Amino acid sequence: MIGHIDRLMLRLGEITLKGKNRGRFEKTIAEHVREVLRPYPQAKLQREYGRMYVDTGGVPAEQLIERLKNIFGIVDIIPIKHTEPELEAIIAAAVELVGEYDLQQETSFKVNARRVWKEFAHSSQDMNRLISSPVLRAYPLLKVDVRQPDIELRVEVREGIAYIYSQIIPAAGGFPRGSNGRAMLMLSGGIDSPVAGWHAMKRGLEIECVHFHSYPFTSERAKEKVIDLARVLSGYGGKVRLHVVPFTEIQTSFTTTRQDNLMITLMRRAMLRITTRLAEQQKALAIVTGESLGQVASQTLNSMNVIERATDLPVLRPLVMQDKDQIIETAQQIGTYELSILPYEDCCTLFVPRSPATNPNRRVVEKVEENLPLEEMIERAVQQTEVLDITPSMPLALSTTTTESNDSDWF
Repeated sequence: MIGHIDRLMLRLGEITLKGKNRGRFEKTIAEHVREVLRPYPQAKLQREYGRMYVDTGGVPAEQLIERLKNIFGIVDIIPIKHTEPELEAIIAAAVELVGEYDLQQETSFKVNARRVWKEFAHSSQDMNRLISSPVLRAYPLLKVDVRQPDIELRVEVREGIAYIYSQIIPAAGGFPRGSNGRAMLMLSGGIDSPVAGWHAMKRGLEIECVHFHSYPFTSERAKEKVIDLARVLSGYGGKVRLHVVPFTEIQTSFTTTRQDNLMITLMRRAMLRITTRLAEQQKALAIVTGESLGQVASQTLNSMNVIERATDLPVLRPLVMQDKDQIIETAQQIGTYELSILPYEDCCTLFVPRSPATNPNRRVVEKVEENLPLEEMIERAVQQTEVLDITPSMPLALSTTTTESNDSDWF
């Protein structure tokens, strides 16, 4: 229930706003809010210590909430009515707000008043009684329940203004965008890696995505699918840069080694090397993957150990201890699932051996790599990488009506 609301209160996370970083974090969140509000010039942001307010300017509150709730660092969004800090005005606003509920049956109710401005004539306890009495008279179906009310009417009296509200809408939480540095996300077309990217962004990482494209073995539709996934992620973090790496030459070269069981290990190590080069160019300090321990052959502990030795950068695995059901649930919540299950295969589903190694020998892997012109091929792939800047306003390239499952996600 959101009636006629002219202001939204944005509550910021206490953990992210402690200590010397508070001012920087608040500034980062404010910049992100202004960016999201740019299509709505009539909506204005106001800042206070530990809080922010958005005056809707006539824009429907639901429309703004849908955009603002994805901003990391905002814990919840509260649609509020505001009025003069006078008892009569507060009572009138409270009666109006409760009237926006469709009261068809007996409903429990409570007033929770807070006097922040100590010069206000009535104490918090007095306000609870003075406000609840006229509200109860106006709506006979209401009854008081101070422990577990159906409607909790909250009132804050501050100097020069009073806020009245009853709804608290959960938002993304986490750390503000980019507050913990930059990392490269290895983004495939599967379910896991976009979820890993979302978790990384929630912890304050600015991500740049790296996708490996093996044309003509993978279609242009597979590339468009990944662009769409990056667009969804950009809805949480603003503009997202996508690096599309041509991987055909490297991938086909591994088929000549006669080490079919090591194909996945070799591919993953090459991908990490390329991503490391791109990270150095972009001044990123880590690599994020969608690996979940034991989910597929390349994600056993032994395989991850051998693969990770190909880079000196930290490899962050937000999903490493999650099971598939948990990952799918998050994918559905953040809006990537329907795209991820579209049946356009990425390069990691190609040339998959019947019996991939789950316990690869590092010395054997390195010996195979020594017999290939791997450094030259990696350098060419880096030089030929296509760079795209993806924004939330970009239209989706693919339809999501197809629901054929594609669980493969090696990234």
